[in-house]
Amino acid sequence: MSDANDYVSPWLGLPPLPVVDWPDPADDPDAPNGTGRRDAVHWKTRTLVARAAGRPFAWVDDEIGDPDRHWVRTHHPVGALLHRVDPVRGLRDEDFAVLDTWLRSAGGQER
Repeated sequence: MSDANDYVSPWLGLPPLPVVDWPDPADDPDAPNGTGRRDAVHWKTRTLVARAAGRPFAWVDDEIGDPDRHWVRTHHPVGALLHRVDPVRGLRDEDFAVLDTWLRSAGGQER
């Protein structure tokens, strides 16, 4: 949630950034057994697309999968980068390179 604003933003010299208020996956009636997965689409996916409100967005997470990419392509009319990060290694230079390339391309521009 706001931990990135408390710890990462000052380290990178960024101002506080908007935070997505996540729904509790345990409260989601469609999430089987409280796992946070719904038809193999991650419980965050729909919330992020709604928050993007038709704008391009980049999502970096260790739980992104092909069902999420497919759902976003089908339900989001503009560019979106869904980039999976290895949870053991964390963010690496190559991850930042992917983000930089996407941001400098048409993917990061509103259409």
